[in-house]
Amino acid sequence: QGSTALILGGLAVKSIVCLAKQKSCRQRWNIRPSEMSINTLNPIRAIVDGMKLTPNPEKPMIALSIGDPTVFGNLPTDDKVLQAMKDAIDSQKYNGYAPSVGYQKSREVVANFYSCPEAPLEAEDVLLTSGCSQAIDLAITVLCNPGDNILVPCPGFSLYKTLAVSLGIQVKLYNLLPEKSWEIDLQHMESLIDDRTTCLIVNNPSNPCGSVYSKEHLQNILSVASKHCVPILADEIYGDMVFPGCTYQSTASLASDVPILACGGLAKRWLVPGWRLGWILIHDKNQIFGKEIRQGLVKLSQRILGACTIVQGAIESILNNTPQEFYHRTIRFLESNSEICFSELSTVPGLTPVMPSGAMYLMVGIEMEHFPEFQNDVQFTERLVTEQSVFCLWLVSASLILFLIPCLVLSCFD
Repeated sequence: QGSTALILGGLAVKSIVCLAKQKSCRQRWNIRPSEMSINTLNPIRAIVDGMKLTPNPEKPMIALSIGDPTVFGNLPTDDKVLQAMKDAIDSQKYNGYAPSVGYQKSREVVANFYSCPEAPLEAEDVLLTSGCSQAIDLAITVLCNPGDNILVPCPGFSLYKTLAVSLGIQVKLYNLLPEKSWEIDLQHMESLIDDRTTCLIVNNPSNPCGSVYSKEHLQNILSVASKHCVPILADEIYGDMVFPGCTYQSTASLASDVPILACGGLAKRWLVPGWRLGWILIHDKNQIFGKEIRQGLVKLSQRILGACTIVQGAIESILNNTPQEFYHRTIRFLESNSEICFSELSTVPGLTPVMPSGAMYLMVGIEMEHFPEFQNDVQFTERLVTEQSVFCLWLVSASLILFLIPCLVLSCFD
């Protein structure tokens, strides 16, 4: 017993010494960034923000590197939309906190606006978010764990990868086919699916390609998802922003068994990206998501109360009272600018524009052999800035180097 007491006493003394050492260590500054912050990278912003270029002082800057329709003042929202916001402010009903998923009445309004017989919605199927970006963030986060993988279009919106990689989620890029107006290479996409694939992202109408998928193509995409039991995140922020002659259909309206989280918002169609109101529409006809995914989305939304209450108060009037002529006028403007871009760029040897069918962008393939003085697309882009004061974004897809040209700024430079 005496020996046991000595051993125990020695261990106690040793533990006290170790604790004292740990305490002294903690008294030294050793602040490190989190793994999530280290892993977070927006590739486009990283390049654009890091470029130290001086535009040609003799030429006005033409910034084709931004997808904000409000910047140049040539695409204002409708007066009815503005009045709805003014009325919401004057009512003084929306100055406090809203529920994390949004006001019940506002959720009902969004559900009624987007509900259709093929894909019915109720208020409980809608979560309001701080813009479509937060909707995408919540959708990825609720479906995926570190080590899982998601399927992302290439070319595609860079935020998908930024969000996923920061969470330890692998991104697998599936190809889009420029020769088929940026349809998905279904064979390639299917080949990427494995046991840890937890989400397929479908962006239609497309940023940055401007494509609008046909009913048949969407049905083929759904068939692949159904075959492999992979849910879909449908990024439909540009829904209904399609040119005459094209028809937009939501992915959920064609789905029979595939569960879908459809993400959208006010930003693009109503030309108010700074108002930060988006939504997730939960389409789950067969209760495959079940209560768990819905509860997960609610819990994630409670981390930050994101959706602006003033805009929530205005949403009923915005959705129900905005005149159809406003939508038509916006589409005519974008289509006209797209046609100008396509027509003029088609005359340049080495440039191959692809005419969009909707959204706000036009993609241009660059055959680098026509420009031997440049080693790569970055040099080409930098010279555009320094020589011509034209700033574009660039992407690489398969063997093509592509320029992204927003079709919303041209009237400023006529």
